[in-house]
Amino acid sequence: MTNTESITADVVRIAADHNMSKHLGNWTTARSFEVRARRGAVVIDLRSPAIAEGDIELAVDIDHSMVKLLLPSDATVDQWGIEWTGRGRIKDLEGGGAGGGRRVVITGRIRGGEIRVNRGGIAILSALFSREFVADALRAHREGAMTTIDDPTRAF
Repeated sequence: MTNTESITADVVRIAADHNMSKHLGNWTTARSFEVRARRGAVVIDLRSPAIAEGDIELAVDIDHSMVKLLLPSDATVDQWGIEWTGRGRIKDLEGGGAGGGRRVVITGRIRGGEIRVNRGGIAILSALFSREFVADALRAHREGAMTTIDDPTRAF
């Protein structure tokens, strides 16, 4: 756990103030998140099967920042509860997923920021091109195990 993350009553709070905060692999079991980002960037991996069944709730307060969500390929994103001020958008190239999968409900405020949604293979590539993956690969090589940053389902 870093100084930008705290867990209170099953709500994970993530903050990024002029910096980058990444949470990849099997890093949590919570379904509720509060994200505050001011002129920074946050990457949140929600592909882990360790996260309990049901909707994932994401309350955001984004000011000129970017939040990237790594989701399973069948996940859907409900963005109805977002209050927009200024420019900003949700970049979701694949749209709503195949259905029948996880539902991510996003609420809160976005002021001049964006949320990028990566699913499936793009989410894997995003995790692969990180320093955290290199550290995970070195650990896996030492222990004779498999990496989990690129595909969190391997641990289960």
